[in-house]
Amino acid sequence: MSSAILTLDSVDYRFRVRKKGFKFVNFQALEDICLSLHEGETLGVIGDNGAGKSTLLKIIAGILMPTRGKVVHHRELSTSLLSLQIGFSPQLSGVDNAIMGGMLAGYSRREAQSHLEEIIEFSELGERIYDPLKSYSSGMQARLGFAVAMTVGPDILLVDEVLGVGDAAFQAKSMARMQERMISGQTVVFVSHSVPVVRQLCTRAVWLDQGRVHLSGDVEKVLEAYVAKGGGNATNS
Repeated sequence: MSSAILTLDSVDYRFRVRKKGFKFVNFQALEDICLSLHEGETLGVIGDNGAGKSTLLKIIAGILMPTRGKVVHHRELSTSLLSLQIGFSPQLSGVDNAIMGGMLAGYSRREAQSHLEEIIEFSELGERIYDPLKSYSSGMQARLGFAVAMTVGPDILLVDEVLGVGDAAFQAKSMARMQERMISGQTVVFVSHSVPVVRQLCTRAVWLDQGRVHLSGDVEKVLEAYVAKGGGNATNS
């Protein structure tokens, strides 16, 4: 395996949750996370709802800062978080969001605009690309987000449950494009509840349970243990 390009060293993440009235309690979303990401691998992150998977992606992306511990970049890296919940402005058109996504990945405006045709073609949004994002369905947002992410080519692509959105034909096309990127050496951190998808795409797996790493390593061993405890979807969804 190649040397690590990014390491999480004893990372915690806590935030305050408001209860009734003015009472607040601290919620531990991640606790003592230690893991390394290696160039060219596809790391699958599995776990039940509330296990901390999406929080982990946001920590890696630099959107959230650890409460304790640190994220070490062993060289300069660009990241792109592909999620239905983050990254786009609902007031802007699909075109404007695509350009903004490219610029956030380090492209100049002219470079980002040069990729618009490819993004429109892959997303299959047609003339809807010029409409405000707030008028899009979740499936249309996923199409746009995936098309932008596959075009800008970040060092680390972070994928949060997006491959399960959209019709079967678009899911198949997205899966094929992901596999192309993996073959070409794209580094991916992939969150999913789908055991078959993690088995098909990932080269290593991490099982998060209540904010902690329960098990990591060989994909089959991690998935077998996870399923034995009642976790995961048996089919792609």
